[in-house]
Amino acid sequence: MSGRQQPRGAPRGRGPRPGQGPGSSGRGSSPSRGRGSPVPSSGGPESGFPRGRGFPRGGPFRGGPSGGSRGGRGGAPAQVFAEGQPLNQDARIGELDRLVQAFSRVRLQPEMPLRPGFGTLGRPGVLRTNFFAVRLPKAAVFYEYEIDISPKAQAKGDRRGRILELVERSAAFANYRQHVAHDRSQRLVSAQKLPQPLSVAIRYLEEDQDDDPNALNFTVDIKYQKDINMSELNDYMDGKPEHRDIDTQPYLSAMNLVVQSYASKHGVRVGRNKYFFPSPTDHYMLSLGVEAHRGFFMSIRPMYKQLMVNINVCMTAFYTPGNLAQAMMAFQQQSHGDMPQAFANRLKVATRHLGYTKKSTIFKIMTSLTARTARFDCEEFGRKVTVEEFFKLKHKITLRHAADLPVVNVSNNPKRHVYMPAEICEILPGQAYRGKLDPEQTSSMIRFACNAPEVNGNAIVNEGFPRLGLTGPGAAASTLNAFGVSVDPNMAVVPSRVLPTPSIRYRTGNALVPRNAGWNIMNVKLQAGGTIGTWAVLLVQDGRQGEFEGPNDPQLIAFLKTFLAKCNSSGIAGADKPPKILSVTLPRPRDDTPNRERALTAIRDTLRTNLNSKAKPSFVLVLLSGVDKYIYPGIKKLGDIDMGLQTIHMLLGKARDSRPNKQDQYFSNVILKVNVKLGGMNHLLDDGSMRWLREKKTMIMGIDVTHPSPNSLPGSPSIAAVVASVDDNFVQFPASLSLQKPDWNKDSKEMVEKLTAMTIERLEVYRKKNGRLPDRVFVYRDGVSEGQYHIVLREELPKVLAAFKQISPKAPYKPTLTIAICGKRHHARFWPTAPGEANMTNNGNTVPGTVVDKGITDVYNFDFYLQWSLVLTIALTTFQAHLGLQGHVRPTHYTVVYDENRYTADVLQQGTHTASYLYARATKAVSLVPAAYYADIACERGRDYLNVLLNLTDNSSVVGGASTADKEAEKERVYEGAVKMWGRGIHADLKDCMFYI
Repeated sequence: MSGRQQPRGAPRGRGPRPGQGPGSSGRGSSPSRGRGSPVPSSGGPESGFPRGRGFPRGGPFRGGPSGGSRGGRGGAPAQVFAEGQPLNQDARIGELDRLVQAFSRVRLQPEMPLRPGFGTLGRPGVLRTNFFAVRLPKAAVFYEYEIDISPKAQAKGDRRGRILELVERSAAFANYRQHVAHDRSQRLVSAQKLPQPLSVAIRYLEEDQDDDPNALNFTVDIKYQKDINMSELNDYMDGKPEHRDIDTQPYLSAMNLVVQSYASKHGVRVGRNKYFFPSPTDHYMLSLGVEAHRGFFMSIRPMYKQLMVNINVCMTAFYTPGNLAQAMMAFQQQSHGDMPQAFANRLKVATRHLGYTKKSTIFKIMTSLTARTARFDCEEFGRKVTVEEFFKLKHKITLRHAADLPVVNVSNNPKRHVYMPAEICEILPGQAYRGKLDPEQTSSMIRFACNAPEVNGNAIVNEGFPRLGLTGPGAAASTLNAFGVSVDPNMAVVPSRVLPTPSIRYRTGNALVPRNAGWNIMNVKLQAGGTIGTWAVLLVQDGRQGEFEGPNDPQLIAFLKTFLAKCNSSGIAGADKPPKILSVTLPRPRDDTPNRERALTAIRDTLRTNLNSKAKPSFVLVLLSGVDKYIYPGIKKLGDIDMGLQTIHMLLGKARDSRPNKQDQYFSNVILKVNVKLGGMNHLLDDGSMRWLREKKTMIMGIDVTHPSPNSLPGSPSIAAVVASVDDNFVQFPASLSLQKPDWNKDSKEMVEKLTAMTIERLEVYRKKNGRLPDRVFVYRDGVSEGQYHIVLREELPKVLAAFKQISPKAPYKPTLTIAICGKRHHARFWPTAPGEANMTNNGNTVPGTVVDKGITDVYNFDFYLQWSLVLTIALTTFQAHLGLQGHVRPTHYTVVYDENRYTADVLQQGTHTASYLYARATKAVSLVPAAYYADIACERGRDYLNVLLNLTDNSSVVGGASTADKEAEKERVYEGAVKMWGRGIHADLKDCMFYI
């Protein structure tokens, strides 16, 4: 084999796409991968909305205060952030060893074990991290109040925020304004006690509305709830085991209200802790109607003897503001279709025909009604009028698009529609995009978000602090001083270590020592090649460029011979067997489902007619000439569920690349997948790196759950995956998949409902392969937030333990169990503090194998941050994106929530680190331990089976005007349809192999 194979991207793996595994330049159809497409041009209809009223030019982000070199991408060399500034570690770090000594005197419990110690293995160093010390009086007391607004029925949604703005501006509240902070909804904290009762009456007016005789009147009651004594939070941070059970949430949420007070009033909040400051100049056009903005994440965190605020750069997509009619016309002109219902559903618009700005929400585009054809009973005119007539008679507005654009319904009442002409509606700025970004949008987002660490560091300190109101005039005008709170503008400096790199073994050649977590495979054979019995080729022809002419095309025969030669030289047995070549001609691709359903039927018939179901080929090589959002997932469902066929896809545009070594590299990538599917082993680690796993018979499990996206049909299921090793080399990880309702338990929607059965299934396969059950089970659980650790212990741990009991009811079976949570959705980042290859990669990141377990880790829990490969993870509101060798690396955060094996810090940190080099489809370490990574990929393969529900809908079948009962009935119908589509799940012939890889 030759060339370097890159990992598929990063852990939130969304299932492989044709020709885009390791070594390819991007994934093509996933919001989680890809190096992006060319940067969109600036301005003009070809780059987004026409430049009409309210539509900015778009185009590349025009750097603000943080602008600078994106080092490591062919430009200027990467710089060290804050180079030359003092590296002052907090004195408390020197006390941490005494902390764990105190823990050692406490009786160990497997649930949420206390930290057993700190790691010592590796080369020591120091890093900067985006945590900033928060100072407040040690005995500070805050006062918590509940906000009660009446009448409640009229005080919903965004209106509550406006009501509280009016309260703050009222004379009755003037004396309290500077020393309160609130969430713009229900909760308020004050630095001083407020008088009780405290009631404020306001007349509801919009911001630019002078008066309204019919204005709504609200009464806002601010009711005392409790004192919040921060000394209790200090007790928790002191690290005494008897204080571990203190509930820190009330204190942290109160502090977040205070620290985020300025940002909440001057920015746009997305989610709980992200703030954006949209500007008509500082943005990046992603696609038609969607643009990216940069903002800042900010959240309070308790560390050992220090309260800190974690601040990070974040990106998200927003709807492009501007006239709705212009937006509709842009869709018609550029996408040759109407604005999708999913795009407009619950989009907020403003109208000004009443003399002031009135905000409304779109519940449906009435595609069959225009202002000229839509009629309603008008009491004022005593007859039925059209929308066009009403605006002409009532508001003296002559509509220009009365006949060529649909009206929109801005009423959620199914019995009373309110139609608005699109041309009088303005899409409000500052609305986060709710949809799932498509591949082109994702590529553009990555280009916008991909900055070197130094750029991000400068953005946080120089731009984030003043915008968030932590320094400068904003801070002086905020409530920080009233609460006695200040934030140190210097990043924390924490100790780190770089762990030793394992060596890689193939069947031939010397052991390879990775450099920067990657290695080349020149003239080596796979560690253990699989065996090809018989195989088949499916030539899919749908009229695209680059296709072969047919099964007898001499170029196809030569192509397959080259591929077979590569299989043979790599060590795969039986690679001399010629394949059975099948061909299917499909209708020309269009985006309508019936067209693609007919195409999939033709493929199914071709496979069933020409392949012997009792003597199936080892695999079917599917040759596609283009990416298709129906055909690829459709074939995967045919193979994995309906027919029990292993399928390997090639994208001919890449596979037939005539450039030197490109085809060879592509084939090498495909062969890594082929060999694993055949049960082979691509590479192993040195014996020393495997010792921690081989001391006892061990099974490693990975667990993940994927949920419906915003574009999924309401009622679509979640998909859970459990993978588990079956060999002592920890290469083969067969998988179990199951469906579950996403809201089957509102407190546990991330949890795996059928975990007992799935664990039993994995243990049965292990026993079949090894003749016995494992002595140890190690679970890596992906996709769980910090707030859900206790739910894992409450909901999933008993199910795993139940599986141990049920699999061996006669002879008690109780392996020792460890469960570690893999956290990727966090905002901890690290910056090297010195130049040089040993300290910093060429794009300015910390080097692979960097581990941090002091300074910013949990006071009590056994956790650590580990960075493996140079894989970018960008914090986004609507998706997770990854890009190799560029941008600012996000480490994975590991927390041990259950441990009967009593692992030490060094064993677990180095063991997890070395295991990352075992990922089968790459010659590079990946940024998530393979067991969890495989579970993630398996989840996404499950999404392919329900493709038309989870990935392709526009959400138009259930509209905002439907009744609650109708919505619930529709959800149940969709879910039952998904169960029917899923059938019996993975075909029995594939359950013991890595069909999903």
